Amino acid sequence: MKSFISFRAALTAVAVAGATGLVSSCKDYLDVEPVALNTTAYTFSTVDGATAAIIGAYDPLSGDQGYGTRLSMYFPYDTDEMIGSAGAADGARRSIARYTSLPTNTEITNPWNQLYQGVERTNICIQQIPQMTLYNGGTAADTASLHRLHGEALTLRAQYYFELVRNWGDVPAQFVPSSPDQDFNLPNADRNATLSKLIDDLLLAEKLVPWRSRAATPNERITKGAVKALRARIALFRGGYSLKGKQMQRPADYLDYYRIARQECADLMANRGEHTLNPSFLEVFMSINQLRSESANEIMFQVGMSTATVASGSKLGYYNGPRLRNANGTFGSTQGAVTIAPPYFYAFDSTDTRRAVTITTYEIGERSNFQSGVALSAITDGKFRRDWHSPPVTGTVNYLDYNWPIIRFADVLLMFAEADNELNGPTPAAQNALLEVRNRAFGGNSALALSTLGAGFNASKASFFNTIVNERYLEFGSEGIRKYDLLRWNLLETKLNEVKANIEKIARAQAPYQNVPQYMYYRTPSANALQWTRSFFRPSPANTTAPSGTVRVNWRQSIDAAYVANTRPTGIRVAIGTTTATSTGTGLAAEYVPGMGKELLPIPQSAISADPALIQNEGY
Repeated sequence: MKSFISFRAALTAVAVAGATGLVSSCKDYLDVEPVALNTTAYTFSTVDGATAAIIGAYDPLSGDQGYGTRLSMYFPYDTDEMIGSAGAADGARRSIARYTSLPTNTEITNPWNQLYQGVERTNICIQQIPQMTLYNGGTAADTASLHRLHGEALTLRAQYYFELVRNWGDVPAQFVPSSPDQDFNLPNADRNATLSKLIDDLLLAEKLVPWRSRAATPNERITKGAVKALRARIALFRGGYSLKGKQMQRPADYLDYYRIARQECADLMANRGEHTLNPSFLEVFMSINQLRSESANEIMFQVGMSTATVASGSKLGYYNGPRLRNANGTFGSTQGAVTIAPPYFYAFDSTDTRRAVTITTYEIGERSNFQSGVALSAITDGKFRRDWHSPPVTGTVNYLDYNWPIIRFADVLLMFAEADNELNGPTPAAQNALLEVRNRAFGGNSALALSTLGAGFNASKASFFNTIVNERYLEFGSEGIRKYDLLRWNLLETKLNEVKANIEKIARAQAPYQNVPQYMYYRTPSANALQWTRSFFRPSPANTTAPSGTVRVNWRQSIDAAYVANTRPTGIRVAIGTTTATSTGTGLAAEYVPGMGKELLPIPQSAISADPALIQNEGY
């Protein structure tokens, strides 16, 4: 986003040059290039130098190996909402989606290395900044700036380690800079101990960074709201289930961490002048696609992307989003690689405004600038769209540099509801927090929002928890949250089984999908947005011929025996009607088998080879 570029550009050339040695650590895990003492001393002799170092600590969040592609669009799928790049396991991104990853997969190794690069850079800053003479002995402005930088470094390190832990579990955890004479044989550190350390660090960081309103020029730098929200998120993970060996386990002290999460969220909810819910769900994501801020500051923590490069750019909206096939057209081309699990489309009430933002039902053809309808099997995610870019970007350029939202205020409200319910049952405060999110989804119509929730909203602690699980499902589609929620709730197996069963029900036109139309019809493409002529909730007419001026597409018809079979392990046969198909393992979580330890990724083989003390995750 442009504001982040301005933040970088404000640094003087001298300061950037002084930080060059600091941020040049090698890409390989624990293969650290020692920083010359005079370079470190020079960098951390001025506020500008320390600021340049922090910019270097932000950098590993972005780019192809960060949240520009891998961490945002490869690692979080497949789930009951989204399906990663279709196809059989290939030893790369499709193996991640199909739950058949290998330790030699470079799509896993490179993000691992980059996350540890981020850890190393933050460790240097966390060590050096408090030792600076100006940290407590400079002007008030210098001291405030350095305290803020220290808090940012602590928060960045927490985010890097959190990403490592939630994907790999018990990972090596080093909290000081690497040195040439240290023992690099680091063992797996206990996940819960690592998360507890991060939670303590973030409590300190809260005291060091300012609120957004006191942080001068708005940009993607971390402020107090981001720290508190991240602390709440990590606390819920610390209190959740995690894979130990091949079994999901929850720590005995989990309620202590729900209390932390509840308090952090309550503090944020009491400071609505800093962050609050944007009245428009659409506006939150349109602002990302148009490279601008949004007025409510609902996005509390985001990764700033820039430069349209592998190192610092973002493929959001190119790799995912609606499939645009005309590179020479107004909007350029995309891959459309992330598709929707069909039952997710029907999880939304027909009046829920989030569906039209989260899910796209169109593409643009190879020789067209106009939207055409697609089959139910080909609908895609929609929060990041190339055709929403302003101004339009033609051609095949991969990098649109859309920022990645890590935490929104909607998450604060729903985390509060979850933590409060776990501690106290479905209190009015918990219910109101959830309803605030839901009311927005229904255009402020609170009666409609409440009426579509069902009886579980008021029934019990367990039923309200299920309501929260579903509301987070609807609110955070394609934001890289669902998989990790399901893991911490120990619901991944349950929800994957459920979505696969529902896909089969759609294919068979069984309840609750008996009214899903076999075909859908849209008006002949024009400069206007795609117009479907029939409801998604009414069966096809007896005469299925497309009326004049419309085009027919397979809707439910596209969810056939082959589609259903391909959500099962390779070789499984499925019969739908008179058709039988054999799975080639190309569909949603096709090779996922519970109890095999595949909920975590394998630790890269290169790390295992370099570190004899490191033990591979079970199942690999």
